[in-house]
Amino acid sequence: MDKGIVYGVGVGPGDPELMTLKAARVIRACPVIAAAGKTVEESRAYQIAGAVIPEIGEKELAALSLPMTTDEEKLKRARLEAAERIEKYLDAGLDVAYITLGDPTIYCTFSYLQPVLEADGYRVKLVSGIPSFCAAAARLGIPLTEESEELHVIPAFYNDGKSLSFPGKHVLMKSAGRIREVKALLKENGLQAQAVENCGMPEEAVYRSVDEIPDDAGYYTLILV
Repeated sequence: MDKGIVYGVGVGPGDPELMTLKAARVIRACPVIAAAGKTVEESRAYQIAGAVIPEIGEKELAALSLPMTTDEEKLKRARLEAAERIEKYLDAGLDVAYITLGDPTIYCTFSYLQPVLEADGYRVKLVSGIPSFCAAAARLGIPLTEESEELHVIPAFYNDGKSLSFPGKHVLMKSAGRIREVKALLKENGLQAQAVENCGMPEEAVYRSVDEIPDDAGYYTLILV
């Protein structure tokens, strides 16, 4: 029996209409849908895909425990366990679609499972999705780059602010939990910024200045500087 293939599938930033035709085709074709979280049904990626593919609920759903922690040992153990669970489906000849917000190559938990799966001899394919910062820029009606302008994608949660001195525009991702610090850094450096919270989702909010961004902005808040 041939082993199954695991697909890392980006479903886009939040608006179901921004999910690609290829993502929809792969999800429809895979008998198993995997996602990070206590249940697959609670994941944003599943809710987005479900709006396009109602029959997704009829598939085998595999919820993978991938905690957000800085404990390297816990992370390593969780990733190995998640990969092993996927491998059981692949060994049975079943294809698996690991669905994720945005694009699977940008700050995606699947990126940590991929090398484990490949090292164990399994085939992995990635299906690109529209990144959140592209969707946010479109929502704000601004270009991300012009002519020779540079674009820097920065994980704000892990950043000390030095990257903000780089020339060009800056995308600050993973700002939740540090919004107040990020706002202070922007003001200290005299930088202008706009933000989109929950881009493309029903609870979307747009902030046109640093002062407008609430200190308790949610996890899916993206800042364009």
